[in-house]
Amino acid sequence: MTHQTIVVLDFGSQYTQLIARRLRELSIYSEIWPPDTLMQRIAERRPAGIILSGGPRSVSDAGAPRCDAAIFELGIPVLGVCYGMQLMAHMLGGRVEPAPQREFGHALVSISAPGDAGPLWAGVPSTIRVWASHGDLVREVPAGFEVVATSANAPIAAMADNSRRLYALLFHPEVVHTEGGLEILRGFAAGVCGCVGDWTMASFVEDATNRIRAQVGSTGRVVCGLSGGVDSTVAALLVHRAIGERLTCIFVDNGVLRLDEAAQIRARFERLSLPLVCVDASALFLDRLRGVVDPEQKRKIIGAAFIDVFEAEAKRLGQVDFLAQGTLYPDVIESVSVVGQSALIKSHHNVGGLPERMRMKLVEPLRELFKDEVRAVGRQIGLDEEFVVRQPFPGPGLAVRILGEITPPRLDLLRHADRLVADEIKREGWYTRLWQSFAVLLPVQSVGVMGDERTYEYTIAIRAVESRDGMTADWARLPHELLARMSSRIVNEVRGINRVVYDISSKPPSTIEWE
Repeated sequence: MTHQTIVVLDFGSQYTQLIARRLRELSIYSEIWPPDTLMQRIAERRPAGIILSGGPRSVSDAGAPRCDAAIFELGIPVLGVCYGMQLMAHMLGGRVEPAPQREFGHALVSISAPGDAGPLWAGVPSTIRVWASHGDLVREVPAGFEVVATSANAPIAAMADNSRRLYALLFHPEVVHTEGGLEILRGFAAGVCGCVGDWTMASFVEDATNRIRAQVGSTGRVVCGLSGGVDSTVAALLVHRAIGERLTCIFVDNGVLRLDEAAQIRARFERLSLPLVCVDASALFLDRLRGVVDPEQKRKIIGAAFIDVFEAEAKRLGQVDFLAQGTLYPDVIESVSVVGQSALIKSHHNVGGLPERMRMKLVEPLRELFKDEVRAVGRQIGLDEEFVVRQPFPGPGLAVRILGEITPPRLDLLRHADRLVADEIKREGWYTRLWQSFAVLLPVQSVGVMGDERTYEYTIAIRAVESRDGMTADWARLPHELLARMSSRIVNEVRGINRVVYDISSKPPSTIEWE
């Protein structure tokens, strides 16, 4: 199926995929391409528009990424975002300089006569609160451009050349913290590029099913790792839709699951018509994690152990050609720069390919989707709401929620504390309002008093965040009564805990998980 397409050139921003995500909210198909893609390829693709992403570099740096200057002469509308604006100005004869004061976080932007500033600003207030992240600014606009917005630290916060349909913003409209950001992108996509919005979850399901069939072929066999979450479940259902009984699902108990989770997952999947093999590998994982405290090492050990288990199970099944995974783009962008030059945040066990010895190829139908898109796909294919709304749970499980060494006693403490947090969150109706909510065991012991006796016990941190896509998140303003009840239950019902704290940090600068 052919869709109107907007091409996003990725200069390495952590937010690049969010641009594509916001366009998809508008039912507009988008593709992310390397920044040095040749003009000829872009012209052959005939996109409705081009967006230049942000990035961590300065345009004055040696080796800073560039795009083909000819794209500005194609007659295709171009929108530059942050680094994309600086690059557009630099390449077209403007002047870019280091900012006297770096802008990171919220900023107030004033738009010059929004009704006359061009189609990007239709319906946008004259002053908006935006998300900025830049160390350079545009000091002089290129010939033909007008300044259409300013901020306290950026006299040129947006510029436009309406005749050539070239537009640029020094802030990030794709980040949810930017007021009117979606309207600005809609103004570009619909108002400038003429996109009508012909990409839906139904069309994605059709396209994904066809891609899986083409990749696997008529005889290929696939194993799929099921975690119990919505990602792997939707991936398995898509593969099953494409190839039927040539799929075998494998659930691995890695020993770092939540309380009673293995039994609950098995019971859930009995209701789905998916061929399932359950493997208890908890002893293997816990043995390999013994004495390990570094979180990145934990992730790598768990990833390698998963590979070993799947390899062994695949051999028992006979000839298996493919391994299906529910990999999502937030996993990818934090692990490795897939398209551009983004920085490594943390590795994910399901990102980065397979060892050559496995002789299997990866099937990842959800690799460029966000969590809420996956949920929409799940609803589209008839998945029960219980699966659809399940909060994300990391592949390394509780191993990344125990700071320090993983031991059975510490796992027991965290499991029971986490269960109490979940119980109270659900009881108060907050579960589906939150992106994630969980407990973390800190390697901190402190003095307390219980029953008139001195205690010296561990600390539990409670983490609850709201998010739309997992790329940015804000800490949840839970009612004080709810926090008090969780704290009271934990210190009274989990022996070994005498202190509870609540995490009030957002992403960025923090991550959602503790590790």
